[in-house]
Amino acid sequence: MKRFKFFAIAFLCLAIMLPGCSSSLNNTAKGGIIGGTSGAGVGALIGGLIGKGKGAGIGAAVGAAVGTGAGVLIGKKMDKAAEQAKQIEGAKVEKGETDGVQYVKVTLDSGITFKTNEINLSTTAQNSLATFASQLDPQFDLAICGHTDNVGTLEVNKRISKQRAQSVANFLETKGVAASRLKSVEGYDYQYPVASNDTKEGQAQNRRVELYLIPSEAMIAEANSQAK
Repeated sequence: MKRFKFFAIAFLCLAIMLPGCSSSLNNTAKGGIIGGTSGAGVGALIGGLIGKGKGAGIGAAVGAAVGTGAGVLIGKKMDKAAEQAKQIEGAKVEKGETDGVQYVKVTLDSGITFKTNEINLSTTAQNSLATFASQLDPQFDLAICGHTDNVGTLEVNKRISKQRAQSVANFLETKGVAASRLKSVEGYDYQYPVASNDTKEGQAQNRRVELYLIPSEAMIAEANSQAK
């Protein structure tokens, strides 16, 4: 089976400014297409986004060759993870890919996840995340990002968003998610809004924590082996 070498890929940790899965294909169906495409342009694409100030790299996430059959297998795991993530109360779940990088983005509503101006997870969020962590395939890597609205100073906003992201990371670790799987835990102010900060409704949407699930090198290696 022909394989293509991926460059070390910097995964984007933000309210991704990249197109998601716009077609009717789910990741299971798209896996063959994704796995069968060269990853040579990924580094250039992400580098261009970062250079224009639209993205933030979180370090090399995947640096492995993915065959077409392996792409299909990874796609199935992505679909399963997305369904599991929907059990988290108040979570918005999106599946996508960027030039061969498949991911699942889980956005946690801060209004449900945290009390106003607090950084400790609510009981509801803890229960949902505990269930999610117990079901999540141990070969997924994660990145966690906190975001705020435009109320308050940049310094305070960045601090609270980082603390909230860290609260999620710490809790997941207590539920068995290895620290080595947490590739990045970052906090941002209001530089990456998903809605207008001119309204209270928009501000509420911008106060959020995002989890990104991405395939680890171990997952890719196993998929390649099974696809032979």
